[in-house]
Amino acid sequence: MKKLIAIVEDEPDIVELMTLHLEKSGFSVKSCHNGVEFLRFIDKTVPALVLLDLMLPDMEGIEICKNIRRRERFAAVPVIMVTAKSEESDKILGLELGADDYMTKPFSPKELVARVKAVLRRHTAAGPAAPIEIAGLSIDRERYEAMVNGRAVELTSAEFKILALLASKPGWVFSREKILDHLWGDEKAVIDRTVDVHIRHLREKLGEAAHLIKNIRGVGYKLEE
Repeated sequence: MKKLIAIVEDEPDIVELMTLHLEKSGFSVKSCHNGVEFLRFIDKTVPALVLLDLMLPDMEGIEICKNIRRRERFAAVPVIMVTAKSEESDKILGLELGADDYMTKPFSPKELVARVKAVLRRHTAAGPAAPIEIAGLSIDRERYEAMVNGRAVELTSAEFKILALLASKPGWVFSREKILDHLWGDEKAVIDRTVDVHIRHLREKLGEAAHLIKNIRGVGYKLEE
């Protein structure tokens, strides 16, 4: 069965270009020209990946990303943000809110297809994984759920991936570069400081379990009791 890619974009020429090359590459495509249309669509359907424009006529792509991440069944659906904005702050904001990758217009059809395939590959590469339990912190990598002493913690996709990576090898120090590679692979176009921003938000959300994440100055981060 072909994987369904949802395009949320209001420029017809870009939608046509994306659709043509994604279908040529073996994907099925559903295009939505505004936020309301897309939100109605995902009430009934869960796509394999979302290509989301930040600037839509009826609402900000950032708000749509927030909406997606609040839906339990969308926790593992990757989102690639597509925008004309190229400022670093916009990239960091989008990635903080749970986007898995970021593309700046104009882009080539080859880049589009390569990024879609790379993100999907990273999401499907890992097989079933047992939950991780560390000092009151519980991480279910299959359900994209984290709990602290029985309290559910709402994390963005990027925050959860960082937490799961650190927890996969307790006591192991992961460099910022390694964490970036885990999140975005060769397609990363962000700076090391992005990791620090994610870690800060992650600690705030973990509350009494925040001390489990330790900063190794000049190297990176680890998770241990």
